[in-house]
Amino acid sequence: MTQAANTNPGRGLTVLAVDDERPALDELAFLLRRQDAVAAVFTAQDATTALRQIQNTVGPGQPVVDAVFLDINMPGLDGLELAGILSAFARPPAVVFVTAHDDRALAAFDLGAVDYLLKPLREDRLAEAVRRVLLARRRPAESADTAADEVIPVELGGTTTLVHRSSVAWVEADGDYARLHTGTGSHLVRIPISTLESRWVDAGFLRVHRSYLVSLRLVTGIRSVGSGLVVCLRGTGDLAACELPVSRRHARELKDRLVRGPLQSWSSR
Repeated sequence: MTQAANTNPGRGLTVLAVDDERPALDELAFLLRRQDAVAAVFTAQDATTALRQIQNTVGPGQPVVDAVFLDINMPGLDGLELAGILSAFARPPAVVFVTAHDDRALAAFDLGAVDYLLKPLREDRLAEAVRRVLLARRRPAESADTAADEVIPVELGGTTTLVHRSSVAWVEADGDYARLHTGTGSHLVRIPISTLESRWVDAGFLRVHRSYLVSLRLVTGIRSVGSGLVVCLRGTGDLAACELPVSRRHARELKDRLVRGPLQSWSSR
C-alpha cells in the first residue's frame, strides 16, 4: 500500500482512498488525514490495485482496511464494480463514494454504500461521512431492525395508534403540527416538522422544502418542472406515487445525498 505520514498513529480508522486522478487522490488523502477519527490513510490509483491491497491486509504487519473512499468512473474495474465485489466479503469495509457525478447514487446505495460525496469535496461533508463510517462499525447488526421498529404515538378520538417510522413516506408541515403520510393513511402529530427533520436525519429522511420531509428510500428520481425541481416518490400501500416540490436551497443537498445509507436509530447518534 501507498501511505503518506500517519497523523493519528495507533488509533482510529484505517482507510483506503482510490482515484485514478492523482490531484484528486492527493486532495482526498490530505483531507482524510485531517480527520481526528482517521489513523492511517493508504492510496491506490485504480480499483484493481485497491482490491489487491484490501485482500492483502490480513497479512503480518498489514492493517485491516475499515473503509474505502473511492471514485466511480475509473478505467478498467470501476468504483461500482469494486463495491459489488467488496459487498460479498464476509467482513467488507465500509464504502464511501467520492465522485463528480450525481446520477449514480441510487446504484451506489443499492450496493450498501455508507455515503455518497460529490466533488468538489467539502471538508464538512467528508467529516460527516467519516462519522457515518464510525457509526456503521459500532452499530450492532440488528440495529436496522431496531430502527425500523421506531414508533410515533398518534392520538385520534381518544385512541392512541402507534405509527412505525419505517411506514412514513413523507411528512408535510401543518403549522406547529406535522402530517405523516403512510401507506395506510395520513396522521396529524403535534410535532414540528423541524423536530422530525433533526431527529430522523440518520434514518434516511431529508428536508426537500420548508413544507416537506421525505423518506429517501422511496425516492425514484428528481426532474425539472419549469424553472424548479420536483422529487419523485414511488407509491407504498394505498399511498400513490407522487411528486413534491424541491426548494432551491435544498436542491444541492438532495442531489448530494439522494439516499443516505443504512437506517440508523436515534440512539446511535
